[in-house]
Amino acid sequence: MSKMFKQLKKGLKEIIAYKKGKITLKSEYIEIPEPPEIYTPKAIKNIRSKGNYSQGVFAKILNVSLKTVQAWESGERNPNHSALRLLEIIDQGIYRPMIQRKRI
Repeated sequence: MSKMFKQLKKGLKEIIAYKKGKITLKSEYIEIPEPPEIYTPKAIKNIRSKGNYSQGVFAKILNVSLKTVQAWESGERNPNHSALRLLEIIDQGIYRPMIQRKRI
């Protein structure tokens, strides 16, 4: 028998034992955060300005393209859910990027 089959078989036996009341299953509660707020173009620019980042540096921090940041700040496009969460994390000061400044 493969390892996967053994794990499936064990899991099914545990389900049957639970349904018969022979065992109790462990559970863990975790706090799920509320969805991030929707950031306006002005708010996105304010977050970037607060950190004193250029659009290019801010794009690198968020792992998006420069054109994406420009589109957000102009209102041409809106950040997706993942990007909203990243903006929220930076906005709330949970993450403060350490940027190395290089002389050119």
